[in-house]
Amino acid sequence: MAQPTLDLSPKVSDEIRKTTCYMCACRCGINVHMKEGKVAYIEGNRDHPVNQGVLCAKGSAGIMQVNAPSRLRAPLKRVGPRGSGEFEEISWEEAYQIAEGWLRPIREEDPSKLAFFTGRDQSQSFTSFWAQNFGTPNYAAHGGFCSVNMAAAGIYTMGGAFWEFGQPDWDHTKLFMLFGVAEDHDSNPIKMGLGKIKARGAKVIGVNPIRSGYNAVADEWVGITPGTDGLFILSMVHCLMKAGKIDLDYLARWTNAPVLVDKDTGLLLRDKDGKELVIDRKTGKPTAFDKKGVQPDLSAVHKDGHKPVLHHMADRYLSDDYAPEAVAERCGIPADRIRAIAAELARVAFEESFELPIEWTDFRGETHNSMTARPVSMHAMRGISAHANGFQTCRALHVLQIILGTVEAPGGFRFKPPYPKPSKIHPKPHCKVTPGQPLDGPHLGFVHDPEDLALKEDGTPARIDKAYTWENPMSAHGLMHMVISNAHAGDPYKIDTLFMYMANMSWNSSMNSGGVMQMLTDKDENGDYVIPHIIYSDAYSSEMVAYADLILPDTTYLERHDCISLLDRPICEADAAADAIRWPVIEPDRDVKGFQSALCDLGARLGLPGFVNEDGSQKYADYGDYITNHIRRPGIGPLAGWRGEDGDQHGRGEANPDQLDRYIENGGFFVSHIPEGANYMKPWNNAYQDWAVEMGLYDTPQPYLFTLYVEPMQKFRRAAEGHGDIQPPEHLREQVRVNMDPLPFWSDPAPANKVDDYPITALTQRPMAMYHSWGTQNAWLRQLHGHNPLYMPTKLMREHGLADGDWAKVTSPHGTITVPVMEMAALNEATVWTWNAIGKRKGAWALDENAPEATKGFLLNHLIHELLPPKGDGHRWTNSDPITGQAAWFDLKVRVEKAPAPAESQPAYPPIKSPVGKGPKDLAWKVGG
Repeated sequence: MAQPTLDLSPKVSDEIRKTTCYMCACRCGINVHMKEGKVAYIEGNRDHPVNQGVLCAKGSAGIMQVNAPSRLRAPLKRVGPRGSGEFEEISWEEAYQIAEGWLRPIREEDPSKLAFFTGRDQSQSFTSFWAQNFGTPNYAAHGGFCSVNMAAAGIYTMGGAFWEFGQPDWDHTKLFMLFGVAEDHDSNPIKMGLGKIKARGAKVIGVNPIRSGYNAVADEWVGITPGTDGLFILSMVHCLMKAGKIDLDYLARWTNAPVLVDKDTGLLLRDKDGKELVIDRKTGKPTAFDKKGVQPDLSAVHKDGHKPVLHHMADRYLSDDYAPEAVAERCGIPADRIRAIAAELARVAFEESFELPIEWTDFRGETHNSMTARPVSMHAMRGISAHANGFQTCRALHVLQIILGTVEAPGGFRFKPPYPKPSKIHPKPHCKVTPGQPLDGPHLGFVHDPEDLALKEDGTPARIDKAYTWENPMSAHGLMHMVISNAHAGDPYKIDTLFMYMANMSWNSSMNSGGVMQMLTDKDENGDYVIPHIIYSDAYSSEMVAYADLILPDTTYLERHDCISLLDRPICEADAAADAIRWPVIEPDRDVKGFQSALCDLGARLGLPGFVNEDGSQKYADYGDYITNHIRRPGIGPLAGWRGEDGDQHGRGEANPDQLDRYIENGGFFVSHIPEGANYMKPWNNAYQDWAVEMGLYDTPQPYLFTLYVEPMQKFRRAAEGHGDIQPPEHLREQVRVNMDPLPFWSDPAPANKVDDYPITALTQRPMAMYHSWGTQNAWLRQLHGHNPLYMPTKLMREHGLADGDWAKVTSPHGTITVPVMEMAALNEATVWTWNAIGKRKGAWALDENAPEATKGFLLNHLIHELLPPKGDGHRWTNSDPITGQAAWFDLKVRVEKAPAPAESQPAYPPIKSPVGKGPKDLAWKVGG
């Protein structure tokens, strides 16, 4: 019988344009298939270093973002009350005139009256440059409510952090342990890595109250009680130290474990050049840690009684307070299981160790014939970070890694360029405001003593979010979640204009969503808005759009230039420095403009120094022009590849007018591989240090010691004890003294007086198919997650007489929601959770008012407040980590009771009018003839 003739490889496009995905923060390479000038299909780019052709559901669904009915179409001016969603379309010229009319006077009089905060963008080095040139101290991005604990703890401890700045050694690890990792972050690289290590038979342990995603495929799941990760980790540190299963050679050579601590001040002993002192085993004398030939002694005590850091660690962690039997009940993990996991870490790290035959020379001049592998690797994310004890928990995890000798050793955790970097070479925060002039330096950075805080001369906060104050001294990413409430309260001062980009602060990106909506619409006794002006930029008709006075419509990610830069959040891998671009593979069919290009225009109109030439003309025609021609410091610009007039230089070189074309020809990315022999032991490896200087990652070699004991924290603690000229306010003195501990410790994040009334922890995590609230207006992704139930463990379902599809009233100290529930057996028995960002406000995102996202979908945000419940001491304390200020989303405590089924999830807000109307009932289009 004749078989039909089938074309098994039909032509799907006329042309392929290669760029970078923006459906999450992985920044995978994509091939955008074009037909007759329109996007027909998106697939992974097999040549790309990040994903090597792998692409997830949300990446493929990017085509739906480009065609979304919720896309904004033109600049908008509010014509109705704030929150109504009533706008009229205006020209860009009028939009710029309005913005200039608000911004010029405050720049000339008091630039701090502008609060400029951005959400999940990949251009922080650019937006901060704009804000610095404007002169306002009030700038930050979303990290303060996302993962600043992770970033700050990593950099202060070991000079780099998880997520974008490090990765497991997928080729050599034999035991991989994840802590608090949901499946939305770094999803494709982690999936690829898990496939690699599982094919080799490596073991995966997942520590998470919720068994979904990566934890579902783990060989062992540890369903920990939320907020107790630090206690569990330090208990394992206790077990390892007690058993002597720590890498003493690694600790002596590469960390400050042998550095002497002054017995009187708690500061590190230093020589006249400021170098940390160790006792040299050969001479028995105090010696600079980096002196050629020095052999640091971990056990020797200085003749005056000063002890090495490791002695202080032993004093703390060998205490019975950290024994498994003492912590098991709080962690929800049996003591024998804690011991077994610690023993497994030690067994793999030391008994399955091996040598890589790589010769290398360290910063003390000693040449080594090989590198010792410690094939245990770890990864962590927001689950351990978003607690009031998150900074110290993240620090504890790094201490666990370091005492096993697994950081930068083969088989362990490896830094991605531009890291590792010692914390001291990062900028310090700057806050000096001068009318009509730029700020005196970068806004964000790392403090090292009280003199670095962002305080005015009278000791009050210089920033509207109170970052870098005694409330949260090490707030390296700012406190975006506090901006609106502080501006509304006029504490520490009033602002005039709130300018935000891609930050859905009236809905799923804020604590206390209902309260924030009220703050945004509240008026003073004169009938004027308390926050006088709000400018907002987004590509879509989000909930936040309705609360702005002026909308600058952004493009979708396939219609714009973007720079994923070594100055910011690059796409590097552990073996290579890499960066990437996005470029307009299609032109917008609406009157919209990439936000960064709009800032170039606005910066020029305002005469900001970095955005105009000497004759006052506009310096950068658009963001693509900026990417190509901006020089941050001599020879260093936003992109590292194809620099120099002829494009033959990499890392350093003058601007190349054809640079973007070279990137496009190369698939949208640039890669420079680290030389063989330089790709491990990076902080101490001379070959890596020299290569990093050559690439412009830093200007001189920067070897350093990992800081198990963080001396800057002790300086703040000493201030709280009364030492020094700069002192904390009396009501914060004890908080600073307790929390600024230079060695990690665990504290209970739950308000003690609320545990009995609210015994259940409520969490959110994002599904793998979504990363941002954009995802739920995407037709393909809506089919995967049209609404979200509250997942409850079997025990709680039975105790409350609940079954799948029933409804429950969930109450916190702040509020109540009524939502549908579903049973989940693989869940910590005192925890409930839901997917975040699926619930939508009626009228937003061009969705029908009866869409499931708006009727069954819900947010836990309504239960969370940016302030803790009153303690009776006359102060209102922020719901955040007292060290960095990171929002403590996951400290939420609730109680649950069965409720009659309402018509829709509660609270239900009235619809807002959408400037783009509703989308069609059926979304369909045809590409090509």
